[in-house]
Amino acid sequence: MYPKLSDLINDWFGTDIVLPIQSYGFFLALAFLSGAFFLYQELMRKEREGLISPQKKKVQKGKPASTGELISVFVISFLVTFKITGALLNYNLFANNPQDFMLSGEGSWPGGLLIACAYTTWFFYSKKKKEMHPPVWEDVTIHAQEQTWPIVFVAIVFGILGSKVFHWFENWEEFSRNPLDALLSFSGMSFYGGLIVAAAAVGLYAKRQGIRWWIMADSVAPSLILSYGIGRIGCHVAGDGDWGIVNTLDKPGWLSFFPDWLWSYKYPHNIINEGIPIPACSGPHCFQLAEGVFPTPVYETFMALLIFLFLWRIRKRPGIPGMLTAIYLMLNGMERFFIERIRVNNLFDFLGMKVTQAEVISVILFLTGLALLIILWLKQKKTTS
Repeated sequence: MYPKLSDLINDWFGTDIVLPIQSYGFFLALAFLSGAFFLYQELMRKEREGLISPQKKKVQKGKPASTGELISVFVISFLVTFKITGALLNYNLFANNPQDFMLSGEGSWPGGLLIACAYTTWFFYSKKKKEMHPPVWEDVTIHAQEQTWPIVFVAIVFGILGSKVFHWFENWEEFSRNPLDALLSFSGMSFYGGLIVAAAAVGLYAKRQGIRWWIMADSVAPSLILSYGIGRIGCHVAGDGDWGIVNTLDKPGWLSFFPDWLWSYKYPHNIINEGIPIPACSGPHCFQLAEGVFPTPVYETFMALLIFLFLWRIRKRPGIPGMLTAIYLMLNGMERFFIERIRVNNLFDFLGMKVTQAEVISVILFLTGLALLIILWLKQKKTTS
C-alpha cells in the first residue's frame, strides 16, 4: 500500500522523494474535483432547459476597504502563511507527518507576519484604486453553474462534520476515551453520516439561491456516487482499514481472469499499521494483515462507477423532478447493503439482529428511494389524468 503519494511514485519510478500528500487525501480531493465538474455540467444544462432560473443580486461597487475587512484579510492570510512558510522551513517535519504539523503550533511567525502585512497592504490599495464617490449599486446576474464551488464547499464542511459525528456514535467508547484526539483526527469517518448532513446543508443553501430541492438533488446525484467511488480508491491505496472480512476461499475458476489481489489481499504497508510485521522491512508502515481479506474498496469503486454511468445516461430523459434522486437512493442502498456482507465493521443490536450502522441506513435509503419513486409517480399520474 502507499500511505503517501510519494510512496507510490518512489515504488513506480525508483525515486526517493518525500511529498506531504497523503494518498487518501489526494483521492478525496480528486473525488470532489470530479464531482464538481459533473455538477457544473448539470447545473448549466438545467438552467439552459429552464429548470433553474439565474439569480439577480445587487452588488455595491466602489466601496473602500472597511476596518473589518482589513482585519479579516490580515488574520486569514497570517494563519495560512504562518503554516505554509513554517512547512517550507521545516519541510522534513511537515512531509513526514503533515496532519500533526497542521494541528500543532509549529509555523513561522516572521514569515506569516511579513506576508500578511504585505497582502493586507495590497488589498487596501487595490480597493482604493476602485473607489467611487459615492459607491454605486449594480445588478449582477448569477448563473446556476457559478454556484458549483460554494455548493461543493458547503458539502465538504458539513460532510466532514456529519461523517465524524456518525463515526463517534458508532465508536462511542473510542470517542469517550479521548474526545479531543477524536475531534482533531483526520481518520474515522462515516460516509452515510456525511451524506445525510451534507444533503441537508446543500438543500438549504440551494433553496436560498432559488434552486428547488429536487432539481438540486437530481443535479448532484450522479456526482455523489462518482465521488464516492473515487474516494474508495483512496481507501484501498492507503490501506486505511476499510477492507473486507478474511477470505480463505479458493478463487472460483470462472474468475480466473481476476488478479489474485482482487480476490484476497493482505494490504502490506497499510497506513494504520494493522496486522503482523513484514520481514526485512524498515520504516513507518511495515505491517500487513495475517490473512488475506476481500478488497471491498475496489468492489465498491467498480459498482459506484456502474451506477454513475447509468444515472448519467438516463438523466436527460423526461421525468419527474426527484425521480433520479429516488433511483440514486435505491441503487446506493443496494450497493452498500450487499457489500456490508463481506466488509469489516462494528456490529450492534437492532431489533434482535446483529447489524452494522451502514446496513440499517442503507435499508432506510433504499426504502426511502422506493417510497419516493412511488409517491412521485402517483402524483404525476394524478396530475396528468
